[in-house]
Amino acid sequence: MERRLRLRGEAEVRAARAQGKAYADGPLVARVLPNALDPAQNRYAVVAGKRVGKAVERNRAKRLVREALRRLHPNLKQGHDVVVIVRGTPDELPGFDVASACLERIAKRARLVEEPSAVSHQPSAKAVGNGQDGAQTGDGERGVQ
Repeated sequence: MERRLRLRGEAEVRAARAQGKAYADGPLVARVLPNALDPAQNRYAVVAGKRVGKAVERNRAKRLVREALRRLHPNLKQGHDVVVIVRGTPDELPGFDVASACLERIAKRARLVEEPSAVSHQPSAKAVGNGQDGAQTGDGERGVQ
């Protein structure tokens, strides 16, 4: 995860944990607190206590969660400090798929997922290749003009 996206100061992490709204799903709990950064951006911290396991298991769990956050970040509304707390055992967080699914559900519940704009995701008629502009159609033949 990029350095600018990390919530680094201990005081900032403590504030997000103490004042942020909690959302839990499976082995993860997220504390979400709006921030006043300009320009608006999210910052993230991942915490795993000793109950998660020994150092190897804690570090692996944190790596999985950070990677899931990295991939989810472009789809989230900006302007929040998010602290993700790993509370499950390594058996409850076996891989990236579980971490990603839990974080997606948490983000939806916290209303952090941006609604896709109708204009930007609609393919144009030319992009689809309707055969009218001389572009190739799906069967490999050229469209008739």
